[in-house]
Amino acid sequence: MAYRLVSIFLAALLGCSLAFADDQTDAPLPWNGKADKSTCPISSGAVWADYHSGQDCIRYFAAGNIEHAPVAVIVFGGDRHRAARMQPEEIRDNTVRKQQAIADRVARRLGLPVVIVARPGTYGSSGNHLRTRHIAEFLALNAALDAIKDRYRIERFVVYGHSGGATAGAALLTMGRTDISCAVLTSGAFALFERARILDEAKGRKPRDRKNNPRYADLYDPLDHVDGIVRDPTRKIYVIGNEKDQVTPFDLQKMFANKVRQEGHQVQLVTHAAVGPAFHDLKDSIGLTTAASCARPGR
Repeated sequence: MAYRLVSIFLAALLGCSLAFADDQTDAPLPWNGKADKSTCPISSGAVWADYHSGQDCIRYFAAGNIEHAPVAVIVFGGDRHRAARMQPEEIRDNTVRKQQAIADRVARRLGLPVVIVARPGTYGSSGNHLRTRHIAEFLALNAALDAIKDRYRIERFVVYGHSGGATAGAALLTMGRTDISCAVLTSGAFALFERARILDEAKGRKPRDRKNNPRYADLYDPLDHVDGIVRDPTRKIYVIGNEKDQVTPFDLQKMFANKVRQEGHQVQLVTHAAVGPAFHDLKDSIGLTTAASCARPGR
């Protein structure tokens, strides 16, 4: 639901284009596929991401004046677990044309170069989206940003992520990136084992022992890796959420913000109005608005 609402907002914006003419197609994009360099459309909206434990083809949709941009807004969407269990042709906006149109409209609205990066297993990126928050997801995205930066000669990134996308943005910070000038993390999932316990209890389920389950051995919780964030007195980090959030408890977002602050980083914890009854999707496009302000502080 989180990503759907963000997508609906983005689709309502007006935009300019950086189209990939050879790949503008209405064919459904594959989900949860295996990495195959021979079929990865590297020349038109994809990069090959090599990392120490694997490889992935990561799709992205770029718009605006992206070449040699001093700063570009990177967008990571929320989890799409329900969509990941559907047939590709049944998934909303699941074509290059639709995703590119969203990126174009966001760039026009913000007046900034924008890159929407498809998380592993979604919208044409290889990988398994049903294994979100495992380290492979974040390693793939980290390598993809390196490749995108090199391709377009981008100097710095403003990272905006919502829900699971916020967890991804936080993970990239902890992996030591020095090119993120601002991170806007809305309704992020942190303290992952504690979050799972809270949600189990809220749904009347007996909490499961996940910490000792091999299935979760490679789970990557940014909260446990805050010491990996490189010190940068000019970088701003915004953690934005709603105190009534039923999906990613606000107390755990606060815990992450406090730990980042204790490590000496500039972070602001912000509460904002959200859509009930889950109070997970924030109103007023606050995430994008904040990211745009970060990208053009002098305007």
